[in-house]
Amino acid sequence: MIETRDQAIAWLDSHIGRGTRPGLERMAALLAMLGDPQDAYEVIHVAGTNGKTTVSRVAASLLVAHGLRVGTTISPHLEAIEERLMLDLVPASPAAFVESVRDLAGFVELFEARTAFEPTYFELSTALALSHFAASAIDVAVVEVGMGGRLDATNVIGAEVAVVTSIARDHIEWLGDTLEAIAGEKLAIVKEGSVLVTGPLPTSVAPLARARTAEMGATHAEWGRDYAIREARIAVGGWSLDVSGVHGEYDDLYLPLHGRHQAVNAVVALAATEGLFGRALDPDAVVEGFATASSPGRIEVASRDPFVIIDGAHNPSGFEALTTTLLEEFGDRAWVVVLGAMGDKELAEMVKHLAGMTEEVFVTAVDHPRAIQPAELAAVIDDVLGIRATVVDDPHGALAAAIDRAGSAGSVLVAGSIYLVGELRRDLIAPGRGPSEPG
Repeated sequence: MIETRDQAIAWLDSHIGRGTRPGLERMAALLAMLGDPQDAYEVIHVAGTNGKTTVSRVAASLLVAHGLRVGTTISPHLEAIEERLMLDLVPASPAAFVESVRDLAGFVELFEARTAFEPTYFELSTALALSHFAASAIDVAVVEVGMGGRLDATNVIGAEVAVVTSIARDHIEWLGDTLEAIAGEKLAIVKEGSVLVTGPLPTSVAPLARARTAEMGATHAEWGRDYAIREARIAVGGWSLDVSGVHGEYDDLYLPLHGRHQAVNAVVALAATEGLFGRALDPDAVVEGFATASSPGRIEVASRDPFVIIDGAHNPSGFEALTTTLLEEFGDRAWVVVLGAMGDKELAEMVKHLAGMTEEVFVTAVDHPRAIQPAELAAVIDDVLGIRATVVDDPHGALAAAIDRAGSAGSVLVAGSIYLVGELRRDLIAPGRGPSEPG
């Protein structure tokens, strides 16, 4: 019997060994046994190589500002699994989480007894979120794709709005090694008669989005053609934006997120929200939704004394966006870097973006089966950057060493994996304390 949070987490974690098994049959059958909770509300379904979590969170913020009850599930979570069960962007309480896991576990036991299926961790966490949302009587769910789209467990949802934020190389062993193949996997979330919202896409894949739209009888809102940022100005702690949406014009929007690419992500979220409503949004609600938006672990100033930025960049395009932002918004600093990564990444292409701005690198690894060994990562850094990285096996020790090395006047960057960022964020931002206070 599941009675405590630790027991609930242990039950979910016991399914991690089943690995990643793309396919929809297990998920569809499980949700059918649960009464198809995903049909109880409208859905914005968010895919893309980078930017998915920010788009999901900003879309949810806009929907909440319009007075709707909103469920949001992200993958992976940053610090706590309850982030996969957010209501109005507030993670589920431990008690609500335990109750939802206990209810799900009973169905799963029956499901496995009656079928030959063994659901994976991601399938169970997705089913948990979808059923939790139905029980909470939400109006709209914002659902982030786990990986790809076509065979992702979330693709059993008949979403009213599908979003493809960006297309770049990542997870090539699952999705293919060309942009066109990767785009095909992600565009498969578009359902018949739905709205497709695409962010800035490579020239070679834009025609694929238009073709998928025509094939499904969908409506396509395309970045640069149907909506765009008219003007973007760096502001204190973020950006000030003038935006042309699909259905309306929105000026002087303050977005408290760092990174020009995050401004793009926010406007993609705006277009997705317009797509759900099928009209212009309430201007005051847009101002509120942007001003209250957050995206923890994404170019986040996690401490000012010492100065530490954390970012979940974990592929080459993510590192390019990160380093561009550091130069544009934080000046010509020399960064002491704490780096950890998963072993399925294009490491050399990632770290090359740190050239010329890195003072020293501490490499480490989180406790995850896909984490690359620090010595291997150090060899890549030596080869690409000509820097002899310091290996510190414990991530917390690596952060402490980097802060000590940087000193009171220095700057520390933590990047390479959302898992690493999530683990070290707790060291920098204690509950109830903002990053502007001493670390």
